[in-house]
Amino acid sequence: MLIARSIALFVLAALLEIGGAWLVWQGVREHRGRAWIGAGVIALGAYGFVATLQPDAHFGRVLAAYGGIFVAGSIVWGVVADGYRPDRFDVIGALVCLAGMAVIMYAPRGH
Repeated sequence: MLIARSIALFVLAALLEIGGAWLVWQGVREHRGRAWIGAGVIALGAYGFVATLQPDAHFGRVLAAYGGIFVAGSIVWGVVADGYRPDRFDVIGALVCLAGMAVIMYAPRGH
């Protein structure tokens, strides 16, 4: 149950961080305006809060593990939001990152 909660929190954090960064990008680079930028800043702040809800108390471990989710989530976001077409190396790289995340976050530890 803790692993399922942790994964759900990672997914929510990714939606907020990647979505927030995308909103800022749209506001600045695509000239959509301050409302988009403001919404992005709020989402990025919410991401910071959601990250604190992970059951593991070690900031470095949580953030390092989240990196794998961020990489894979960014590719998925690009596919859904921007029509990006990942190649096999993008997919392989994302899978490697997710495997690293699983080892960092969920490996059995003797304490």
